[in-house]
Amino acid sequence: MEIMELLQTKRTYRRFDQSRPIPRQVVDDMMEAARLASCAGNKQPLRYLAVCSEELVEQIFPFTYWAAALTDAVGRPKEGSHPVMYWAVLCDRDAKDFGLGVDAGLAMDNIIAAAWYHGVGSCMMGNINRDKIREILSVDPSLEILYMIAFGYPAHRSTVVDPDAAGSLNYYMDEDENFYVPKRKASDFIEIK
Repeated sequence: MEIMELLQTKRTYRRFDQSRPIPRQVVDDMMEAARLASCAGNKQPLRYLAVCSEELVEQIFPFTYWAAALTDAVGRPKEGSHPVMYWAVLCDRDAKDFGLGVDAGLAMDNIIAAAWYHGVGSCMMGNINRDKIREILSVDPSLEILYMIAFGYPAHRSTVVDPDAAGSLNYYMDEDENFYVPKRKASDFIEIK
């Protein structure tokens, strides 16, 4: 896959083929992508927990919240289309500094790109019940859960489209549960001097 194709098709996915597990080689590539991510001052403050156990993935699912621009009834994946893996993005409680959010964003994008290279879709999540997930995963009290990322082979399409005539950037679903994500033209917000 060429880089621009990867960037154009690496969208958020919220419906997965729950019957299709992610092979270990893909997980290994995701781990290497996390390791290679740039970070401020090369401090490497992030830790990760790859949750591959079907039982744990299903226990976590009720404590994740999906598609904030849609109602829960529409946005939440239905039985059979849940993710098959999560990654918890963690940091030491004392490691909070200015660059942490940037570090997490860079690392998550690396992990998601490595997954997408193999056709595995994802959804980054900040709207989660951290206390419940911490309990389910027995996360060490010295670590904080920053984000979760859901993974699986997509069971829908996610397509970039132009904003509507009114300029709305709200994403939406069609009757087949495919997602459409309006993106502005680069010339609308990037100036070259």
